[in-house]
Amino acid sequence: MESNESSYVSSPELAPKRPSPPPPKSPTSDSLEKPTYIRFLVSNAAAGSVIGKGGSTITDFQSQSGARIQLSRNQEFFPGTTDRIIMISGLIDDVLKAVELILSKLLSEINLEEGNDVDPRTKVRLIVPNSFCGGIIGKGGATIKSFIEESQAGIKISPQDNNYYGLNDRLVTVTGTLEEQMRAVDMILSKLSEDLHYPQSVNVPFSYAAAYNGVNYGPAGGGGKFQNNKEDRSNSMTIGIADEHIGLVVGRGGRNIMDISQATGARIKISDRGDFMSGTTDRKVTITGSQRAIRAAETMIMQKVAYASEKGVN
Repeated sequence: MESNESSYVSSPELAPKRPSPPPPKSPTSDSLEKPTYIRFLVSNAAAGSVIGKGGSTITDFQSQSGARIQLSRNQEFFPGTTDRIIMISGLIDDVLKAVELILSKLLSEINLEEGNDVDPRTKVRLIVPNSFCGGIIGKGGATIKSFIEESQAGIKISPQDNNYYGLNDRLVTVTGTLEEQMRAVDMILSKLSEDLHYPQSVNVPFSYAAAYNGVNYGPAGGGGKFQNNKEDRSNSMTIGIADEHIGLVVGRGGRNIMDISQATGARIKISDRGDFMSGTTDRKVTITGSQRAIRAAETMIMQKVAYASEKGVN
């Protein structure tokens, strides 16, 4: 799955110069020449394996594929899971090459642990914006059925999870051998990339905090936050939180608020007891920072509130 030299990389020195193969013969070859992206989940342990010592493995994978690879930070998980997010961006063939390198690496470690000679059937969970899932499903499920038949992989799309405020992504679980998974991922990403709006959706802020603190490993393996230094940091927003839920939002000794503030870069201030939003018994929670930080902090706070409401925690 080699491809043209990537023009969509995390730094000028990242993509190596590689010989250009013949132009793709696919009828959707235009989409192959444009930047796209894919996101999927990995366990915390697997993330460490993908990064490698001092970032060596991820740097090597970026060099081999020409794609940009980013991970959410340690302990920053996709809502409702304990898995971290990997995002790969670049030309479609470069992205697929990087996916294959990562899945091969993880598969080889499973084989080592279990002593398997046979390529086992494993699962990979892709993250797809809800608005693009219809294209994968197709009319009457025709598209997803054809993908399953052609790839021989199992493909299952999760229902939209309404338990997390602001979460607009769904999980697409692909089950099979590495070869079957890669055929399915190729079909899914190719279908997504046919929609001109899909590659642009990478610029839309993710609806959970992990994405605001991704780690980008450059050629030297050095980590760094998503660029946010150009944004106006003087924005402010006040939301109301029911008085009975404030304790869970704040956390013991203020730990939750400190964690949210640290994860998003936003400053969070909660009004004193008895100081309510006008006409309510909701305490004032004022969030200050960049627009992106504010959105991330608001989402995390509302997830705490939703959890409290669901569990009946006061």
